[in-house]
Amino acid sequence: MRKKIVAGNWKMNKTFAEGVELAREVNEYVRYKEGSEGVSIILGTPFIHLAKVAHNITEPSIAVSAQNCATEKAGAYTGEISADMVASTGAKYVILGHSERRSYYGETSEILVKKVAQALDSKLDIIFCVGEVLEEREGNKHFDVVKKQLTDGLFNLAAEQFAHIVIAYEPVWAIGTGKTATPDQAQEMHAFIRSVIAEKYGQAVADETSILYGGSCNAKNADEIFSKPDVDGGLIGGASLKAADFFEIIKSRARH
Repeated sequence: MRKKIVAGNWKMNKTFAEGVELAREVNEYVRYKEGSEGVSIILGTPFIHLAKVAHNITEPSIAVSAQNCATEKAGAYTGEISADMVASTGAKYVILGHSERRSYYGETSEILVKKVAQALDSKLDIIFCVGEVLEEREGNKHFDVVKKQLTDGLFNLAAEQFAHIVIAYEPVWAIGTGKTATPDQAQEMHAFIRSVIAEKYGQAVADETSILYGGSCNAKNADEIFSKPDVDGGLIGGASLKAADFFEIIKSRARH
């Protein structure tokens, strides 16, 4: 049975003190309030927060994730953070392939293949992001784009390696814009992604792969989105920066 997951991507937000406090608040919500049962919660923090947040989290349903890692294991790469460094903080996950990394920093599938290999070698699970921009959606190319991102970025992996992958579908046109894919659009793409995985690895692997929705999901629309059978949770951006809002989304995932 695949995991129900709600992951927060804090992006470049929160000072060290603010991030530690936000993580504490989420931990307290999960510890003392009902409604998060059965949901795996992931906090995707900036690098500087990882060690402290991982140390402070007491609830077993909460894990910590980096938002990126380097293509190399170690060496003269000023400013880079290796997957080994991430794992050494107590983090269990890393987010790779986010549309902002692809767009702003030119990350290609070739680069992501290297990062995925490093993360798996460091025993990290991966939230791997795929999704189309508006022009690709309007040009009816969205299925082709997502399939190519999956194929080029992940399908070199053996099935036992792929078991450590969570997919996040992020319609790029819906990130930070206030626009959201309709629940039916989300379900359509999630079902398509699962079918592509099944073609490569078999239906059993596809049925065990968690696929998250990552486009302006919030406390108001989460119930409807999470009600769809192939939507296993969310990769939450802005709505993860307030503990109360984030917990409402977690509760929505727990209800479905």
